Amino acid sequence: MGVEIARFLRLLNALPGAEHKVSANYTSFSVHSRRFGYLWPRTRTVGLKQTISEQLALVAERPDVFEVQFTAGGFGWVVVQLDGIELDELSELLLEAWWLSAPQQLLAAPPTPADLVEA
Repeated sequence: MGVEIARFLRLLNALPGAEHKVSANYTSFSVHSRRFGYLWPRTRTVGLKQTISEQLALVAERPDVFEVQFTAGGFGWVVVQLDGIELDELSELLLEAWWLSAPQQLLAAPPTPADLVEA
């Protein structure tokens, strides 16, 4: 179980319009300047934008893998432990985070979780 950082980045790079910004301690991810995720290599965690209900459900179901990061703008951000998640589930969560931020023109033909896994 678990997803390597390099594999996570391959999932991310398969998302249309995904942009990366590297800083000293983390990398942020956006689509058309709208943030949808973070990667902290030192802790092998990612932060992903989700609905508040999804954030709460994930944390309640598996607190060893998910934790509340913060809530802002009607969204609940969740921290994901890369060592505790399967690739298929991570691809679904990443796609959902992207979808919550992507502009309409990209949502007309979005990738599927399977598309990301195959990337």
